Amino acid sequence: MKTYIRTGLVTLLLWCLLPAPAAQAAGRGECLTLRSRTLAEPVAYCVLLPPSYDSDQARRFPVLYFLHGLGDNEQMLFRSGGWNLIQQLWERRDLGEFIIVTPRAGSSFYLNSRDGRYRYEDFLLQEFVPLIENRYRIRAGRAFRGVAGISMGGYGALRLAFRRPDLFGAVATHSAAVVAELPAVEAGSGARGRLRLFAEVFGSPVDRPFWNRNNPLELARSAILSGLKIYFDCGSQDEYGFDSGAQALHNVLASRRVTHEFHLYPGGHNWLYFAEYLPASLEFQSRAFGLSSASR
Repeated sequence: MKTYIRTGLVTLLLWCLLPAPAAQAAGRGECLTLRSRTLAEPVAYCVLLPPSYDSDQARRFPVLYFLHGLGDNEQMLFRSGGWNLIQQLWERRDLGEFIIVTPRAGSSFYLNSRDGRYRYEDFLLQEFVPLIENRYRIRAGRAFRGVAGISMGGYGALRLAFRRPDLFGAVATHSAAVVAELPAVEAGSGARGRLRLFAEVFGSPVDRPFWNRNNPLELARSAILSGLKIYFDCGSQDEYGFDSGAQALHNVLASRRVTHEFHLYPGGHNWLYFAEYLPASLEFQSRAFGLSSASR
């Protein structure tokens, strides 16, 4: 694997300060809002379009649904400098051309809440994905549809891919919010205390059967995953303990002989870590879409 951004913060800041390349060479982004019938509220989303999208009107592209983490939103890649990075990868032809879509999800964990009042998964799969794939020129079929995410978004991406491998052909995550044991959600201090936000989705107290049914680690024990391309990594000093969950997920998949790519790297749960390995997961998705150097 290539080594990226060893200078961490300095490089991340440089991404943010670099002028955006010309739109014709590096693609463009747009942020819009739809009024969701399922959620009965507006949902903002951003779409990153690759360099050839406007110039080659006959071409259709794979799509990657990129899910943000807790406390972030649909503009995650713009604010973090990730958009500049993606443009550079396209310019250097390190990345094949595909569409990247990031919807706002609040603290939903990308599922329907236990009480049924907030049906985010229904919105995403039944309303949002069809809308996106009708509005933009996207290639049909699971082989050209991927899902990725960071932290809470990593949880959502793994869960969606494991539950619906008929819809998604590849999944890639960084520091996914996967834990082997039910997290403590009572009020407290520090990172562990902040996990009380789980209660908004999983019940208060947390409904253990509901939690287990939706835990990617539990889903991995029995889901039919043949043909699903899987990548995940995590920092070995993750403040939430998600490194233990990542290792446990690797152990489950390995015991089932499910092909996957797993890395436990030095680092914590922050954008410095995510920035360093974001190119690796994007290139993984590019290969999963069959976008070889010859096709770029």
